[in-house]
Amino acid sequence: MPAYQQSVSWWCLTPRLLSPEQLLRAAAEIGYAAVELLPEAYWPLAKAHNLAIAAVDGHASIVEGLNRRANHARIERELTDAIAKAEQWGIANLICFSGSRNGLDDAAGIAATVDGLRRVARRAEEAGVTLALEVLNSKVDHPDYHADHTAWAVEVCRQVGSPAVKVLYDIYHMQIMEGDIIRTIQAVHPWIGHYHTAGNPGRGELDDSQELNYRPIFAAIAATGYTGYIGHEFIPRSEPIAALAAAFALAQSV
Repeated sequence: MPAYQQSVSWWCLTPRLLSPEQLLRAAAEIGYAAVELLPEAYWPLAKAHNLAIAAVDGHASIVEGLNRRANHARIERELTDAIAKAEQWGIANLICFSGSRNGLDDAAGIAATVDGLRRVARRAEEAGVTLALEVLNSKVDHPDYHADHTAWAVEVCRQVGSPAVKVLYDIYHMQIMEGDIIRTIQAVHPWIGHYHTAGNPGRGELDDSQELNYRPIFAAIAATGYTGYIGHEFIPRSEPIAALAAAFALAQSV
């Protein structure tokens, strides 16, 4: 059995495919340990189903993020508030965003992001919360997003030098930008604090209709000794509860 736990991403299923109660009840019955990216109003409902909260957004926004120092004061306030709530609710990860390039070169964007995260890293360490810098694709879903390659985000984490600052390695997004998923996991896993999954193309289920072979990917993650969460962030095209159960079983089977 792998040492990691699994979570399900709220926005992919609720409210379009399942009601909040249906999703949380199904996740708990399948065996998921957690749910993520759910609005704060539903945190008590998750707890009522004995589900942890694996991750929520730590600040706004994907576009106006940490790579601009003009955003740092606002982001520091937002992250400070989010860290306090995460400590209270036992939320493991707060997702952070680089922001869009908008003409900024990589070195300048990395330097600014490092400075922004250093402002709150100590608070996160003290609270036992991980600030997870998410890598996203700039080709399909998030045009001009700056942290669109793993090396960019890893370099930020290396420079910050805090155990509370890690990469959110989104397999779907990095398949679009880089491929070579397993080799990347093997090379940079000490910097990864959280994982997201989805099929590519189209962000569908983790099945044989898409190009990613998830069984060896999960095996590679398990081989690193990773003990955090793998968050399933796919949008089912088939019956949603069956899709959630299939993804859970696949990730547990390695």
